[in-house]
Amino acid sequence: MFSKTKETSGSPEPVTPTSTEPKRSPANSGVPSIISADLKITGNLRSDGDIQVDGFVEGDIDSATLTVGEGAQVKGHISCDAVRICGTIDGAVKAKSVVMAKSARVIGDIIHDSLAIEAGAFIEGNIKRLEGASRSSGGTSNVTPAPTASSSSGGSQTSKPLAS
Repeated sequence: MFSKTKETSGSPEPVTPTSTEPKRSPANSGVPSIISADLKITGNLRSDGDIQVDGFVEGDIDSATLTVGEGAQVKGHISCDAVRICGTIDGAVKAKSVVMAKSARVIGDIIHDSLAIEAGAFIEGNIKRLEGASRSSGGTSNVTPAPTASSSSGGSQTSKPLAS
């Protein structure tokens, strides 16, 4: 009633592939790689795109963006452009932008350019602003540690949830 139909003569033409390699979507397609809640991965993850972790990862993660879900656990170092943390990370986080939700728990240092922390987030470690180091520099060895809470020079170290 609402569509036009074409008359086809004979059988449809067979489609022949022009390449034996499957087509892959570009890294910036907007669809993240998802580690679901029932999945446990032991090993490092590296992606030029987005990763969403809802399960358990034991290893380092290097990606453009990372979302750590509320029930997720990561044991390893994080190196990304942007990180949103709602779950637990046991390891250092190095990113241009870090957002910690109220359910976030980080045991390790956070090295950032921009940091947002919701009331109730838990941090045990140092917080340091990124000083000209890129995320691809391979770890935090070229960054001096931030002073501890007992120091008078403004470092930040806590072992309890942040109050509002």
